[in-house]
Amino acid sequence: MLNFDLFLIILVSYLFGSIPFGLLLTKIFLKKDIREIGSGNIGATNVLRSGNKILGYSTLVLDILKAVLPILYVKFFMNDYLYISALSIFIGHVFPIWLKFKGGKGVASYLGILCCLDIFTALIFGVVWISIFILFKFSSLSSLLASLTIPIFQFFYNSNSDYYFYFMMFILIFFTHRENIKRLRNNTESKSKIY
Repeated sequence: MLNFDLFLIILVSYLFGSIPFGLLLTKIFLKKDIREIGSGNIGATNVLRSGNKILGYSTLVLDILKAVLPILYVKFFMNDYLYISALSIFIGHVFPIWLKFKGGKGVASYLGILCCLDIFTALIFGVVWISIFILFKFSSLSSLLASLTIPIFQFFYNSNSDYYFYFMMFILIFFTHRENIKRLRNNTESKSKIY
């Protein structure tokens, strides 16, 4: 039987994760629907395509923070449910109830999750992401390879079984990027500008 604390953590974490900051910011400040711009995605990369870098970076920061805030609470007060909270946040970001379960790719929220679980792992993710992006200019490829790096790193350098969680997160990110993967294979993926 599902206990009330676990139910509350899943619900609150999911609702935090499902806040569509990219959509809200572009609606408020640009009077536009980000779902009708670029790829149609509500994430930071597509908000940058709107031409407003401040909104793009604001979306990135807010999508990170919406993961950080609930996870930090759970980490300090209900640590046994840490990974459940993290997964609920990610699912909320990717499948928000407010947008008919059509959300973002989950990468910014995943970075927020990493920052709370293990800051060194978050730094590895960031270094790999930036390095791949500098080389190829594809945000999607950077996200895929950076998220793949994390379970591999955890497997070889972490003595506990956390790498199972990180491998599952990679599978989820792989799923959210399935259209990008098709475009990468067909050489039709759009290069991104982050500055």
